[in-house]
Amino acid sequence: MHRLFVAVEPPETIKDQLIGVMEGVVGARWQASERLHLTVRFIGEVNGRVAEDIADALSRLEHPACAVALASVGVFERRGRPEAIWAGLAPHRPLRVLHDKVDRALAMAGVAPDTRAYLPHITVARLHGGSAPVGGWLAAHGALASEPWPVDELTLYESHLGKSGAHYQPVLRVALTRSFAAEPLNPQRSAALRLRTAASRPGCPLAPVPSRRAPWRR
Repeated sequence: MHRLFVAVEPPETIKDQLIGVMEGVVGARWQASERLHLTVRFIGEVNGRVAEDIADALSRLEHPACAVALASVGVFERRGRPEAIWAGLAPHRPLRVLHDKVDRALAMAGVAPDTRAYLPHITVARLHGGSAPVGGWLAAHGALASEPWPVDELTLYESHLGKSGAHYQPVLRVALTRSFAAEPLNPQRSAALRLRTAASRPGCPLAPVPSRRAPWRR
């Protein structure tokens, strides 16, 4: 099974700005630089065949680039308890349009539509029951803002869960321009994923698969 999501990686200047505000909440699990991303669409766990179809559908995506900026902060709550601190992005509309376009592309690969309201954000910290109150942090950083930065590339990631947290492996990058292109990452990994895909299909022998038949579109 493959745990997938589609996201935009912010530039290093934006990551540095976010890292600069990661303090002041005891017990918060601040996100490492390599985990900072703007989620466009969380997919979840899918089998190898669906993962292959997802990569193919996304590689055909046509959408123009846009520009966004950091704008405000907030928290997500579960049952009245804060569970994550996020940095907001503006303007919302182009990112929502992008989310909807990706959602339609994923539907072509057999992924159920996203029924939740989409709020563009970058998660900066995870919280738990022992974390300190976040009200002071939100007040101190409520005016968080940045210069606009380009959203000109989408990345399909595979998330690997481990004892130290999740590791995000980029699988496919898709340029957001009128003349679009998709770039596969790590062809050797692609072949390995194809092999695992074959293993998940009833009656399909475990045999090496040529890289030209890798699931992630070239």
